[in-house]
Amino acid sequence: MTNKPDQSFWKLWNLSFGFFGVQIAYALQSANISRIFATIGADPHSLSYFWILPPLMGIVVQPLVGAASDRTWNRFGRRLPYLILGAAIAVIVMCLLPNAGSFGFTVAGAMVFGFIALMFLDTSINMAMQPFKMLVGDQVNEKQKGLAYSIQSFLCNAGSLVGYLAPITLTAIGISNIAPKGEVPATVTYSFYIGAVVLVLCVIYSFIFIREMPPAEYRRYHGIKEEDPNAPKPKRPGMLTLLKTAPRTFWTVGLVQFFCWSAFLYMWTYTNGAIADTVWNTTDVHSAAYQQAGNWVGVLFAVQAVGSVIWAVMIPMFKNHKVVYSLSLILGGIGFISTLFITNEYALFISYLLIGCAWAAMLALPFTILTNSLSGENMGTYLGLFNGTICLPQICAAALGGVLLPLLGGRQVNMLVLAGVLLIVGAICVRFVKETRGEAAKTDEMLSEEL
Repeated sequence: MTNKPDQSFWKLWNLSFGFFGVQIAYALQSANISRIFATIGADPHSLSYFWILPPLMGIVVQPLVGAASDRTWNRFGRRLPYLILGAAIAVIVMCLLPNAGSFGFTVAGAMVFGFIALMFLDTSINMAMQPFKMLVGDQVNEKQKGLAYSIQSFLCNAGSLVGYLAPITLTAIGISNIAPKGEVPATVTYSFYIGAVVLVLCVIYSFIFIREMPPAEYRRYHGIKEEDPNAPKPKRPGMLTLLKTAPRTFWTVGLVQFFCWSAFLYMWTYTNGAIADTVWNTTDVHSAAYQQAGNWVGVLFAVQAVGSVIWAVMIPMFKNHKVVYSLSLILGGIGFISTLFITNEYALFISYLLIGCAWAAMLALPFTILTNSLSGENMGTYLGLFNGTICLPQICAAALGGVLLPLLGGRQVNMLVLAGVLLIVGAICVRFVKETRGEAAKTDEMLSEEL
């Protein structure tokens, strides 16, 4: 196997730049979905249930996209066709979702429409996001992967800043932040429109500046034997076979992921209600104060993104991945728990800066550790399967949210405290992570013998 050459900073930048547009869409979703459904008329105790279907779709779609892209070689590339398809669907849904309460549906009809739109939005965003993770695994050598995923994390958080701050910025320039009962404010609707336009531009940029390896070059750099065109095509291992033979890294990092993504699901679901309660002293979703809190949640998530950008720059300075991974999650846990005691909106900046440290680590370190243990032959499939360690925790957390909230006193801020505890448990589990190299090559050898 030939070692992949070092790449310039700007080539690494171009590999991930499209993440900027994709993350704007993701930020708009994560900061505003609970606000949208609460405004339409959802019971706060049921908010977490609206988050079940998106990760459920993700756990089905992502492995299929990964496996399909492993087998795709055409003039548009290997991973890029799936970026284009995912982005196209996301743009359409971003224009429809915030209007769920404005189409003349009943409350129940608006909920169903919004639920289906959210399912397609989350699925399409993940479909557009996954190729960037695969491209780094495909084209960047082990020495530069930490830098490449840190660049990806930086662009991810820069996009988050735009998405999170869009509603409060539009409010500042005079666009209405209130709407008739059951409808979403124009600030949120226009933010989704702007995000859709930026996503289109970023996809065009990626399509122009990313050059994917042709098949022969890919095989050379990933130690894959060239197939004899006259020989019968070898049987490819199925997903269950790949799971059975997955490197230990896959499972140990997946354990940490379970606690991390459960925590952030509760952040996205309950921050709006928690901050409205603790800072604005309101639980009335139709009040102007609640919509003010909704805008401020965008600011807090933006502060989280700033903290994440700063911490992402510092992560490569740590030689030990496990140390910085664990430290990041502990800092995030402290940030979540501190929200219980803070009643000033500006003091919450400290909490969300700390939460940003955990987010930066979650975006960069799992993929750095995992892709180092994988060979190139089934990279896309494994990354698609690894998405299950993101989706499953969210499904479990969403299913349990409506049960846990009343058990924790009914205050949504208590769910943020629970999120902090989960992150600290995740930090403890980092000690079980097994960083390996060469294990995937042995796995491929074993699979070849079996097949």
